[in-house]
Amino acid sequence: MDKEFVSIILLMVIAATLVWQFKRINLPPILAYLCAGLVTGPQLLNLFSDTHQMDLMGEVGIVFLLFTLGLEFSLAKLIAMRRLVFGVGAGQMLLTTAVFAALAMALGQSITSSIIIGAMIALSSTAIVIKTIDDQGRLNTKRSQLAVSILLFQDIAVVPLLIVIPLLATTAEQSIMSAMMFALFKGVIVVSFLLAIGKWFLPRIFNEIARTRTDELFVLCTLVIALLAAGATFAFGLSMALGAFLAGMMLSESQYRHQLEADIRPFRDILMGLFFITVGMQLDIMILIFELHWVLLGLVVLLVLKVAMVRVAAYVYQSDAQDAWAAGLKLSQMGEFTFVIAALALENGIIDEFTSSYIICVGVISMAITPWLISHSGTIAGRIAKLPEPPFSGDSLDDLPAQKSSVLILGFGRVGQTIAKMMKLEGLSYQVIDGDPVRVQESRAAGEMTLYGDVGHKSILINAGVNEAKLVIITFDDHEKALKVITMIKSINPEVSIIVRTRKDYKMNDLYEAGALQVVPEMQEGSLMLISQVLHYSGIPMSRILKRIRNERKKGYVHMHGFYPGETTELSYDTQDKLEFMHAVVITESAYAVGKTIEELDITRRRIKVMALRRDGEEIETPEESTTILADDVLVISGKPRRVERIEKYLLDGG
Repeated sequence: MDKEFVSIILLMVIAATLVWQFKRINLPPILAYLCAGLVTGPQLLNLFSDTHQMDLMGEVGIVFLLFTLGLEFSLAKLIAMRRLVFGVGAGQMLLTTAVFAALAMALGQSITSSIIIGAMIALSSTAIVIKTIDDQGRLNTKRSQLAVSILLFQDIAVVPLLIVIPLLATTAEQSIMSAMMFALFKGVIVVSFLLAIGKWFLPRIFNEIARTRTDELFVLCTLVIALLAAGATFAFGLSMALGAFLAGMMLSESQYRHQLEADIRPFRDILMGLFFITVGMQLDIMILIFELHWVLLGLVVLLVLKVAMVRVAAYVYQSDAQDAWAAGLKLSQMGEFTFVIAALALENGIIDEFTSSYIICVGVISMAITPWLISHSGTIAGRIAKLPEPPFSGDSLDDLPAQKSSVLILGFGRVGQTIAKMMKLEGLSYQVIDGDPVRVQESRAAGEMTLYGDVGHKSILINAGVNEAKLVIITFDDHEKALKVITMIKSINPEVSIIVRTRKDYKMNDLYEAGALQVVPEMQEGSLMLISQVLHYSGIPMSRILKRIRNERKKGYVHMHGFYPGETTELSYDTQDKLEFMHAVVITESAYAVGKTIEELDITRRRIKVMALRRDGEEIETPEESTTILADDVLVISGKPRRVERIEKYLLDGG
């Protein structure tokens, strides 16, 4: 077996194991990927002699990340943010570069080396910051927008840095200026070209693709367009991430925005994982062990100064103090391009190997603690600014205030939102709890009093006022969790009425026994509404229709159980013991069941229902237990898949 293939398999196993274990102790996957890179890198297992290909795959992950970031923006939105991007962003970059360059000169570095060191430290991690903010549903808050604006300027600033570093090895000032002017000219050309393509051609292309109704083609074209845009900017000497961002931004105003984001997310997450693994591989363990005290000192200096510089830049442009501190905490780490610039500077002899390794060590550790800093940025910023945290800042979803109401809706998906709309039309008040941070963010921005939290936690329910509620509506389709929540609610408020929505009528009795007043199976009720319309237009009196529907509900939807499976029927481990199949068993002349009654065969005890019996072209609906089975009869039975298989074998050969 090929050695590289084995190395890739080992890498994937190690990464998957670490992500799993980190998730169990509530640590972000980014840390797991960094550790996987450290374990598999040259310092320990040394699985890969040449990491260039992995670096390329990781860079593609950044391309997809910036493409999805572009989908969150529009050109109008970017123009509206120009004050933040070219004001606060430029201020942060210049101030931070100057401060760290001065610090490097004080430590004995040359002017050229100091400027490059200051510039690489001024950069922050677009990959970690955007992914963490996006996962937490905080991308549209003011402080996150401030952080993203600074990141955008940093990505733009990377371009001249990559051009200047090789030229700094020479002494020709004229060559540096001419190269910079030529790079600016190329940048204007390629950006204008991509904006024109995105505005006039991409929407038409996706209109044609959408008409084919082929999911694979849609996904493939999304990937191709993101990579082509990245390749176009790279060919002109610019950052690949910039091209991907522009392509995403051009498609952000199309009706395909959400589908594009959903299609590209799995590829982005996997490749981003590879990127963080390559970052972990660059960590020098020897420096970490023998120079740990200096690494930790450098980390503290890095965090303090970068946060302070963001605050100063934001102060100049009169941004909110608390938002500025929070944005500074988000951007206090080094960036992925820091490692690229460090490698390029080392190659051109601008910095020495020890300096490069030291900066990388501090940078990797700063990246590792970034998810924690982002999660707590709102609280820490409030303490620094000595201001109380606002009721909902978008950076703290854990302690949102609840509005007490007699009706509590648990889950704010499609069903929960529909219930809320109807209640609002009737002037009824309600309180909502949902565990999706993005949905909470969107709904609260629209004026809904939505409380973020896991309804499986007793404190969340009490904070929402369940002890005073008269009615609780459970709208999420998770049977085990619904049972747990019902039991918890009844222990807090035994008198409250609970209505449970479930997608199908599996285990309805469990929900009733737990304390539910009413269980509404969505699929069965939808079918009943359709049946009532069919019967009505077929001329059946409405009184008879209503009576049939009431009887069907009373008998537990008995006539709606069981269906004939086909090629497209999805049978998974979770559903194989829940679905009820209908199956027609042809009784041959030599079958074991011939001459025996249904009672003698004891079919009912085997938990199988006899729905009908066809004989000589006529159907006997729900035959009696005393009915004798004859040769050539067709017995229509209903039950769970495994039981249906067993009873058919029994009817045919007695096995």
